[in-house]
Amino acid sequence: MSTIREVAKLANVSIATVSRVLNNDTKYKMTEETKNRVLDAVTQLNYIPTTTQRKKVIVANSSICKDAKIGCILRVTKKGYNDPYYMSILSGVETQLREVGIDLTFIKSAPILQDKISLASTFIDSLDGLILMEPLNEEIYRYIKKRVPHIVGIDTLRDDIDDVGYDHLQNGILATKHLIEKGHKEIGFIGGSGESQDIKDSKRYQGYLIAMHKAGLPIQKEWIIDCGWNEDECVAKVDDLCKSTHFPTAFFAASDLMAMAAMKSFYINGISVPKRVAVIGMSDIEMSQYSNPPLTTYHVPKEEIGKIAVNLLLARIQGYATLPQKIILSTTFVERSST
Repeated sequence: MSTIREVAKLANVSIATVSRVLNNDTKYKMTEETKNRVLDAVTQLNYIPTTTQRKKVIVANSSICKDAKIGCILRVTKKGYNDPYYMSILSGVETQLREVGIDLTFIKSAPILQDKISLASTFIDSLDGLILMEPLNEEIYRYIKKRVPHIVGIDTLRDDIDDVGYDHLQNGILATKHLIEKGHKEIGFIGGSGESQDIKDSKRYQGYLIAMHKAGLPIQKEWIIDCGWNEDECVAKVDDLCKSTHFPTAFFAASDLMAMAAMKSFYINGISVPKRVAVIGMSDIEMSQYSNPPLTTYHVPKEEIGKIAVNLLLARIQGYATLPQKIILSTTFVERSST
């Protein structure tokens, strides 16, 4: 394990300077260049500062630590905007933490943590726990895992930490089955992938395939739209398909945002929803009920996911020791006018 002396040597500064950076000591002036050198050395050497034992304050009739330091890594859209789905989950996280007198220490997005200096500065101070809404690449994930004793994921699909979410595979089957039951035989899929960048790894896509194969329905390659969870790319790719000679009579979009982006493209091309093409989404974000037409979707209990993740994280901080748990919440079908 690296030492503070080795960090100081690599950064070409004194041990005292390293200590000031790690403790955010602003008493003495320091250039950004010096600070960045120290943080870069911390990252290169995988240095983990010695954590100090903080005094634990017990809430009446509870064993939750009021001064627990908890961070959150929030998933954002490909354009860097806040995703309404994850913002609803974040609302649940913050609501549940406030119930026990805790505020989040920080909220960061994965793109920001791609920068090594930002990553190092974010995790300089010790944390008791982390809510992780982004799977992250292996390098960043392992860096964080070494520094944070308790992590609860939300739809990360990681086996070595607790994870809370809904059954993506089963809901992919159910959404596609709804379109089949409506009489559609030509059904497309709109979605994206995670870190693998391969849509075949998407559980919702796999659910679509299972439902289609079970019904004996054909799957056309050109009807599978991988837009990388980017609304603009979704609009452009659906627009290209609309101009082709043959497109399906229905689409399962793996998120409400992508469903509404697709419906925007259909509207621009003068294609009626659901008369010419039906669309079903997934998640039931608030704006889906106000789309034109209102979107048929599956309601995912987003705030409840956030609250349950917090409860599990606090239990872990207090010593609840079991194998990693996977908590799956039920969804509810919401039929509106788009199918």
